[in-house]
Amino acid sequence: MLLELSTRHSTNQRLAKRCRILLALNGKAPNFRQLAAETGCDHKTVKTWYLRGVQANEQWAELLENLLKEPGHAGKALRKRRLAARLLDDLPRSGAPPTYTPEQYTQIIALALTSPEEHGIIATHWSSRELTDVVHQKGIAKGISIRQVQRFLEEADLKPHKIKYWLNPKIDDPGEYERQAKAVCDCYLQAQELRDQGVRVVSTDEKTGIQALERIAPAKPMSPGSPERIEFEYRRHGTRCLIPSFDVASGKIIRYHLDQQRTAEDFANHIIQTVETSPSDKWIFIADQLNTHKSEELVRLIAELSGFAGDLGEKGKSGILKNVASRTDFLSNREHRVCFVYTPKHCSWLNQVEIWFGILARKILKRASFASLAELESRIHRFIDFFNRTMARPFKWTCTGAPLRA
Repeated sequence: MLLELSTRHSTNQRLAKRCRILLALNGKAPNFRQLAAETGCDHKTVKTWYLRGVQANEQWAELLENLLKEPGHAGKALRKRRLAARLLDDLPRSGAPPTYTPEQYTQIIALALTSPEEHGIIATHWSSRELTDVVHQKGIAKGISIRQVQRFLEEADLKPHKIKYWLNPKIDDPGEYERQAKAVCDCYLQAQELRDQGVRVVSTDEKTGIQALERIAPAKPMSPGSPERIEFEYRRHGTRCLIPSFDVASGKIIRYHLDQQRTAEDFANHIIQTVETSPSDKWIFIADQLNTHKSEELVRLIAELSGFAGDLGEKGKSGILKNVASRTDFLSNREHRVCFVYTPKHCSWLNQVEIWFGILARKILKRASFASLAELESRIHRFIDFFNRTMARPFKWTCTGAPLRA
C-alpha cells in the first residue's frame, strides 16, 4: 500500500516522501543521517517518521478494521489507501490561542437568535453588519470583525438571510391524523405486493392553472460564467388543468385528463378511464380531501363499478349521499372493487403524484415558452409519453406514517 501511494500521480508529494521514508526504513533501525541524504530530508524528519512508522504498525490492524466498517461504497483497496494517508498525516496542532472566549461566542449566537427589532434594528432579519454593530454596542466583543461574526454563524450553521416557507398542519384530531397518514403510507409500502395480488395503487390529483406563457423575446443561451437568461415579460394564452393517475408500483402515468376545467364530473370520468385500463383488477386511489374527490358523481360511479345494489339515498337529505362524511365512508370502503384512501388535510407531501408534478414543472413548464394552448397541450402529451418510456420508476418511499415524537 505504501509503494502504491508513493508512485501514484495523484498522491500529494509530502505524503509520497513520507511513504518512501517508511519503505526505506522497512521496520529496521536505520542510519538516520544516511537515509536523510538519500531521501533529501533532514535527519530529524527521518527519525520522526521512523517512530511514526513503528506506531503505525501497532495501530494498523485496529484502524483497518474500523475503517472497513465505515458506511459507504468505497472498495477495500480504496479504504486501505485512506487508512495509510490517515496514518501519515500531520498530527493535530494546538494552533494560536483563541481570541474570543466561549462565553462571547455563546452571547453572539444567542443574539443572532433574537429579533433585530428587539435591539432597535427595523428589519425582519439580521445582516452580518447589523449583528456586528449590535455586538459592539453591547460590549460583547469589542473590535470583532464582520467576517469573524460570519464565521461564528457558519460554525453554528445559522443562516439569517435564508428562509423556507412552511405550512403548519391544522390538526383537529391527532389520532385521526395519524391513522390517515399511516393508511396512505401502508398503501405505498405494500404497492408492489398488492399489484402481484391484482390490486393497483394509484396516486391522483389535479394540477390547475398550468399557464401557456409566451416570452416576448428569445432566451439567451448559457455561456462560460453566465447561466441561460430568460425574458421576464410574457404573453398569456390561457391555462389548462391536468389530472393524472400515477401508478405507485411502476412509476408510470396510466391515464390523464387535460382540459380547461376540473369539475366533479371530469374527475369521475378520469377515474372511469383509469379503471378501464385493467377491468379485472381492484383499485385503490390515493387522493386529497377536495370536495370533487367526494362528490355525488363519484359515489354513483364507484357504486356501479363495485356492483353496489343498495339505496344511495339523496344528497343533502338521506343515505350515503347525504353529506361529505357519509360519502367519504362509502368511498373509503376497502371491500369495494374501487376505493379511495384520503391524505390528511394540509399533507400534500403524502401524495406521490405531487412529486411527479414537480418533475413536470422542472422539465417542461418552468423555463418554456408556449405560443398557444395547443403547443402547451402538445408538449405535455409528448412529455408524459417520454416519461413513461424513459424515466418512470417507483419512488423510494421510506415514511411509515408513524408520528415523530421526542
